[in-house]
Amino acid sequence: MTDNNVDQKYFDDAYTRAAATEARLFADNDHDAQGPQDSQQQPVAPRTSRIAQAFTAPDGSRRKAFIPFVTIGDPSIALTEKLVPAMIDAGADLIELGVPFSDPTAEGPVIQEASNRALSAGTTTDDAFALVERLRGEHKIETPMVFMTYSNVLYSYGLERFARRAAEVGLDGVILPDVPHEEKPEFDEPLAAEGLDLVSLIAPTSHERIRSIASDAKGFIYCVSSLGVTGVRKEITSDVAGMVREVRAATDVPAAIGFGISTPEQAAKMAADSDGAIVGSAIVRMVGKYGEDAVPYVTDYVRSLAEAVHGLN
Repeated sequence: MTDNNVDQKYFDDAYTRAAATEARLFADNDHDAQGPQDSQQQPVAPRTSRIAQAFTAPDGSRRKAFIPFVTIGDPSIALTEKLVPAMIDAGADLIELGVPFSDPTAEGPVIQEASNRALSAGTTTDDAFALVERLRGEHKIETPMVFMTYSNVLYSYGLERFARRAAEVGLDGVILPDVPHEEKPEFDEPLAAEGLDLVSLIAPTSHERIRSIASDAKGFIYCVSSLGVTGVRKEITSDVAGMVREVRAATDVPAAIGFGISTPEQAAKMAADSDGAIVGSAIVRMVGKYGEDAVPYVTDYVRSLAEAVHGLN
């Protein structure tokens, strides 16, 4: 689809929404003219977040979760469609899917290169939505899935349009590392209106802002283990346990730690201090190395990490 076609489709959708709103307003006015609304009208029940399942044991108690990350379309949509079910079979509790973006400011070289491979293969935001739709429909995936991407992807797609499409395909939440907490409402409100969680991030430099960020968090909280961009670290020296203690003083929303984790030992250590571990760059590097043949390598690796985390339950 050309840019002109994308723009035309966006404005067509916007016109359709405006027409629907106008029709609803006319209907409401007509109803008001006939008399007061029915005070017994049943409220719409809020959608329960599927993300909570990842951190909940069968008996209802809190459990440690393992969360792998892959970039959608790296090196092809077909491979991502194979990787997600394979990682779930290997023990993944929640899937973080990177929507490729040309300027992924929070990502290190490994995930930047993955985004470049995906974009070079022609992967679009609509492709990402279609993938989730097939995973929910054809593959019968019930595991929670969240997108990790950047604010410009939502702006270019249209905030309300993005949120509506995300809910339609069965996505559970969105992570936007370039959106400060103070600017969260602009994105949170349209996502929440469709029943999706905007996942909050807390960094080692958040300090006194940790409790305010945690107090209105939804889904889970992404605790960044190290300063800088994503990528494997030999050693994680930040006081992640102290960070999680501050989070828990403000909320009971689960807190998982990511950035820099690459070994089962690191994953277990980070999960011991929190509610779960997130691993991205090490998996993406494996995809970059093995390409379309990556599934068995990633599956074995994810199983070793998931077992290390689940061993704490």
